[in-house]
Amino acid sequence: MPHFTVVPVRDQAQSSYDSLEGINWVDYRDTGQEHHDHQDTVSSDGHGNHKEDSPFLKSADAASKNYDFYDRNLALFEEELDIRPKVSSLLSRLVNYTNITQGAKEHEEEESTESPNMGTLMGVYLPCLQNIFGVILFLRLTWIVGMAGIMQSLLIVLMCCSCTMLTAISMSAIATNGVVPAGGAYFMISRSLGPEFGGAVGLCFYLGTTFASAMYILGAIEIFLKYLVPQAAIFHSTDPLGSDSAMLNNMRVYGSICLTLMAVVVFVGVKYVNKLASLFLTCVIISIVSIYAGAFKSMTHPPEFPICMLGNRTLVRDRFDVCAKTVIEGNHTMPSQLWDRFCLPGNLSSTQCDDYFIQNNVTEIQGIPGLVSALLLENMWSNYLPKGEILEKAGLQSVDAHGTMDNFGMYVSADIATSFTLLVGIFFPSATGIMAGSNRSGDLRDAQKSIPVGTILAITTTSLVYLSSVILFGSCIEGVVLRDKFGDAVRKNLVVGTLSWPSPWVIVIGSFFSTVGAGLQSLTGAPRLLQAIAKDNIIPFLRVFGHGKSNGEPTWALLLTGLIAELGILIASLDMVAPILSMFFLMCYLFVNLACAVQTLLRTPNWRPRFKYYHWALSFLGMSMCVALMFISSWYYAIVAMGIAGMIYKYIEYQGAEKEWGDGIRGLSLSAARYALLRLEVGPPHTKNWRPQLLVLLKLDEDLHVKYPRLLTFASQLKAGKGLTIVGSVIQGNFLDSYGEMQAAEQAIKNMMEIERVKGFCQVVVASKVREGIVHLIQSCGLGGMKHNTVVMGWPYGWRQSEDPRAWKTFINTVRCTTAAHLALMVPKNVSFYPSNHERFTDGNIDVWWIVHDGGMLMLLPFLLKQHKVWRKCKMRIFTVAQMDDNSIQMKKDLATFLYQLRIEAEVEVVEMHDSDISAYTYERTLMMEQRSQMLRQMRLSSAERQRENWPESEPMVEAPPEKIQMTWTKEKCEAERRNRNNAPENFRELMSLKPDQSNVRRMHTAVKLNEVIVNRSHDARLVLLNMPGPPRNTDGDENYMEFLEVLTEGLERVLLVRGGGREVITIYS
Repeated sequence: MPHFTVVPVRDQAQSSYDSLEGINWVDYRDTGQEHHDHQDTVSSDGHGNHKEDSPFLKSADAASKNYDFYDRNLALFEEELDIRPKVSSLLSRLVNYTNITQGAKEHEEEESTESPNMGTLMGVYLPCLQNIFGVILFLRLTWIVGMAGIMQSLLIVLMCCSCTMLTAISMSAIATNGVVPAGGAYFMISRSLGPEFGGAVGLCFYLGTTFASAMYILGAIEIFLKYLVPQAAIFHSTDPLGSDSAMLNNMRVYGSICLTLMAVVVFVGVKYVNKLASLFLTCVIISIVSIYAGAFKSMTHPPEFPICMLGNRTLVRDRFDVCAKTVIEGNHTMPSQLWDRFCLPGNLSSTQCDDYFIQNNVTEIQGIPGLVSALLLENMWSNYLPKGEILEKAGLQSVDAHGTMDNFGMYVSADIATSFTLLVGIFFPSATGIMAGSNRSGDLRDAQKSIPVGTILAITTTSLVYLSSVILFGSCIEGVVLRDKFGDAVRKNLVVGTLSWPSPWVIVIGSFFSTVGAGLQSLTGAPRLLQAIAKDNIIPFLRVFGHGKSNGEPTWALLLTGLIAELGILIASLDMVAPILSMFFLMCYLFVNLACAVQTLLRTPNWRPRFKYYHWALSFLGMSMCVALMFISSWYYAIVAMGIAGMIYKYIEYQGAEKEWGDGIRGLSLSAARYALLRLEVGPPHTKNWRPQLLVLLKLDEDLHVKYPRLLTFASQLKAGKGLTIVGSVIQGNFLDSYGEMQAAEQAIKNMMEIERVKGFCQVVVASKVREGIVHLIQSCGLGGMKHNTVVMGWPYGWRQSEDPRAWKTFINTVRCTTAAHLALMVPKNVSFYPSNHERFTDGNIDVWWIVHDGGMLMLLPFLLKQHKVWRKCKMRIFTVAQMDDNSIQMKKDLATFLYQLRIEAEVEVVEMHDSDISAYTYERTLMMEQRSQMLRQMRLSSAERQRENWPESEPMVEAPPEKIQMTWTKEKCEAERRNRNNAPENFRELMSLKPDQSNVRRMHTAVKLNEVIVNRSHDARLVLLNMPGPPRNTDGDENYMEFLEVLTEGLERVLLVRGGGREVITIYS
């Protein structure tokens, strides 16, 4: 660490200021002293989420420590120093930040006073060795070499170790990109790929670790019952062919007992497990060294392990004493025990013997010829066997004769069918355990350096041990002995033990303790991993497993781990549990590689790992190898594991708590969105791809509640989760004063969107006028090519009764704006009568009144609505209007053909509207409309005059708001205004003698006649869609326009007024 000092530039009066203002200068020399500050900058919300209190590091208890943010040289920033601290304060906080060590809480309390001081050797390298070396090396590697041959065994080891090496490179990059707390691989994946992937892979990693404990326990019990104390077996088989089932039952009983004892040890305290770890590691190292010592000793003094062969078949050696058919006792030739096994006891007659026994000779060969023998070529190639096949040695003379099944138990046979894929699945667990170093990052002196170096060195060491062991086993041990899984041919000795020096018991005892230790480590780690997932609160049903004892021990998680491990124990076969374990670990490693590749390709600013020797291509190669190994070892297990991970992913996505961890998938989504938006900028979408991208304009009440939530219901039924939906609203006021209100409104809308299941975005703007805010939303919502093309707005209810014209004027202004912007418009009228998402229409019609063509919106909307379960069973009817000079029959045929080409099923009907004289009702309705408009205009005028008259008395010196006209009143003007008021009766007489405008009469006639026809045909329809007339070009007729729309829709329960955006939205072409 560089030695430097920050020296303040003081004047002579500085000391007095220091004493008054409490400024503490920070000396950054490396003195080894720590400044203890208990206020951490990163806090937790109690669910495992680390959150920052502010964008900057700050001290909440600054006032209590007499820290004053004021400084004469920072006066310009003094109002912001509470959220933007001085650089000196920031640096002092960072220097005094310490990471919490991992492990159980009692372990943390014991070592809380000690700084992390573990180096690469003790902190990473040896723990990784202990976790990687395991039961497979001692119990199955010799058998794998015998079945697969040296070449294919080297390929298996190379594939598995290459996969873990590539994963270790990716893991080193992730682990050195920041601190990795408890949870190890789960934490790395969840923070890199998001809570969905993290939870799915975290649970897979948990299940893998749990099944690993079951595998280690089964290995320990196999060593115990086969090689240590065979007499302890409870179940025995009288039938030689049924010995496997008796052995499995013994494994289940003793495995359950061993699991219970181990769970009790873990429950009592993890510190005992940690203290025994070094002992278990010592056992592993001694066992491996003894193998190498025995192999090299065999060059000069090979161990004596003779094998008895009958013809070319291998015999079970512990069932007889002498490897011969007869023995000489005195001067007499007597039948041996072997003879008695194949013939009638005490009789040397060959007539009552097994045919194969009589026709073949008994020979004895050396089981361990030694390193200098020519076994290397003999064991080079594979020798896979089906289940029940007797182990035979090629090259020995044999007469093929049919023997009886009664003597089958005398031969060594294959207990399971073998293949290359099976052996890959069995061996892969012996390459796992590479996460041990990253899990201890809090205990390391320099985690950024130790994790990559220690992990990669451990994998290199174990890979060399496995590769050299394959060659040594194939060079020293006879092929039939290698293929003998349980050592039946060498008097029930552990096969790898026959090669060890000085005694086979070194391997037997060492492997037993190492497997027990590995099982304890797995039972210790798995509950803590589940607890870490539960505390993150991303999977709701796992919350209970986040709790434990008062000292932090995960009691409930340990109980669940024990139950799942018991399922593995009940399987009772090491060879069947190992592939299950392989699937879950491969799934975990796959996503570690994916996390590194995604972060590297996205080049996120926070991706700055200290480990530089990584590349996205290596990560993708690691991913490919993981997938390949999954399907090579067991394709059906691979599909099940992926299915489990997929179900967990979808469950977290839909039900889990939302987390923002700055993960790479969010970054990937941003990159994909950017790419897609840039592609969309090329031009407008083709007619075939057009769908309504909605901007829903909502009105909020005084309490910021959505006034008409059924607008959102309608939007969700129309969209069904497809395309773009933006929900917008306007708050009237000043942005600086109304920012908090805007955020509250946005949250209220988001809550309502969640209730109504609307998938989209929310945007609230603050504007001085609602009309201007709506115009802003119409202009600016969306991004690039992902913009709205349709506006949904509510009907201004009560506009007739209101003296304030702003509501309907805003409505008409919005209609004009959407037309000018070439956007489609939908106005659901009587929206409170629209169905909720929980209702179902079992019958009824959706009626479309196609009066003018505006791009086909009227055809497309009912089709989209019918995709939703609420409207699915409704039938679609299309009505069009024919005038006197139209051929209605031909129109109906043409319309039916058009709908057939559009692939839309609907009933077609043409309604004839005859020319008729304007009725007295129409004339009177128009007259009432115009009289009402004139009267309201005068009332609003007189109201404005009264306000202007009162201004001089109340606020003579106050400047009027910008939107109001400031006028100066004189005495003459006031008197003139009073005279105008006296003329009110004359104005009333003019109102009564008013004659309606002829254009208004024609429009009213159309509205009345259309309404009569629509009500007559569609009064019982579930929904009526019709063309919405455009507003008048002259704004003086705006109020009349509202009246026309009211008349057009009278007597209809649910109406959707639709205006097209000026482009075709539906096509007959494919």
